[in-house]
Amino acid sequence: MSLNAESTAFRSALEVIRAVEPRVADAIGAELADQRESLKLIASENYASPATLLTMGNWFSDKYAEGTVGRRFYAGCQNVDTVEALAAEHAKELFGASHAYVQPHSGIDANLVAFWAILADRVESPALKKAQVRQVNDLTEADWFALRRELGNQRMLGMSLDAGGHLTHGFRPNISGKMFDQRSYGTDPATGLIDYDRVAEAAREFKPLILVAGYSAYPRKVNFRIMREIADSVGATFMVDMAHFAGLVAGKVFTGDFDPVPHAHIVTTTTHKSLRGPRGGMVLCGPELADQVDRGCPMVLGGPLPHVMAAKAVALAEARRPDFADYAQRIVDNAQALAEGLLRRGTTLVTGGTDNHLVLLDVSGYGLTGRQAEQALLDSGIVTNRNAVPQDRNGAWYTSGIRIGTPALTSRGLGTAEMDVTAELIHTVLSQTTPGANADGTPSKAKYVLDPAVADKISKQATDLLAGFPLYPTITLS
Repeated sequence: MSLNAESTAFRSALEVIRAVEPRVADAIGAELADQRESLKLIASENYASPATLLTMGNWFSDKYAEGTVGRRFYAGCQNVDTVEALAAEHAKELFGASHAYVQPHSGIDANLVAFWAILADRVESPALKKAQVRQVNDLTEADWFALRRELGNQRMLGMSLDAGGHLTHGFRPNISGKMFDQRSYGTDPATGLIDYDRVAEAAREFKPLILVAGYSAYPRKVNFRIMREIADSVGATFMVDMAHFAGLVAGKVFTGDFDPVPHAHIVTTTTHKSLRGPRGGMVLCGPELADQVDRGCPMVLGGPLPHVMAAKAVALAEARRPDFADYAQRIVDNAQALAEGLLRRGTTLVTGGTDNHLVLLDVSGYGLTGRQAEQALLDSGIVTNRNAVPQDRNGAWYTSGIRIGTPALTSRGLGTAEMDVTAELIHTVLSQTTPGANADGTPSKAKYVLDPAVADKISKQATDLLAGFPLYPTITLS
């Protein structure tokens, strides 16, 4: 039997790897098998195309390329210049941005680039220059206090973690919470929705240098026009982290007031998640911040990853195709169908539904913690992650929630009918799981009881559901 190009490429790669370290080759093959057999519902995960995956395994990995296109600290970067410029060109065209910086290794790196670019643009301070040349891990709490003081004790206002924000939006243990005097805005306790009047009130009282919008677990749209008006009213730089919903912006599902690019001073994102590219980050901005952003390396970043920038160029080119817009719309259609299926079965959802790619379940109605629910679902072939809900009584480790999303299953071709089946599988597992006890008989927030027969049955039903939607159907490894 003749093999297609994709199967030949991946088989050949594994043969080469196996000759050096067979256990790595085995793990790679096992990962593909596991992903093929599991209902992947982690909202921040997806499946990159074979072209994107293959682009990361090449000689670009061997190059150092500090600096920017045409201005490198190393010689011999002409080919890196080509792929970096292509990735930036595709990003600008895709999102309608005037400038794109595609070097960040991750979303957190992209946010750090944005933070320091804003600080460098707004505040000239000897302490800032000092911090740039020191190891961040060497800075003590006193150092951070002194730095913030010299910088004018700069302030950040971002969405709280339990309301759906990200840890880089000012969570105190994170570097963002150490760099800035930070305050969080939450959501309305009754609805779980952003109350823009309260955000405006907090901004007037706190007067932040940076107002951050964006989320990792907020299942609704954000009105970026209103948020920009709030930022302007207090003279803040408006930053949007669209890592989770960049694919919905690229696919023109989020437009007008819900597209952050025309409204924000600076936008950060990952290139995986709903954008379906390689793991990495990116910064979009106007000309006012472009020079500072382009100093991301060496200001914040180490050597860029040229092989990943090349893969970003491929993925962004794919996202510019007409079929990506259809894909983005199906992500939202599927998320709403999944939410409706869960609601019909009595599951409590934060905000009562979704406008985007994710759904946030409050599993306390099942008598479970998020950690118990997460593991019980995993035992049953359903991959999710626990997540805090607003005013979570169980904290950020055990949580009371489960976050699920539809980008990955939509990439496999599942539709709204399959989402209803998925809702039934989730509900069955959660309703059949009960809290466990510690060895001393006290209630446990981690242990749980689920009949293995139920887990096996659901796992088989999940596998059967996926059988009609094969993952990477053009690729065979044996």
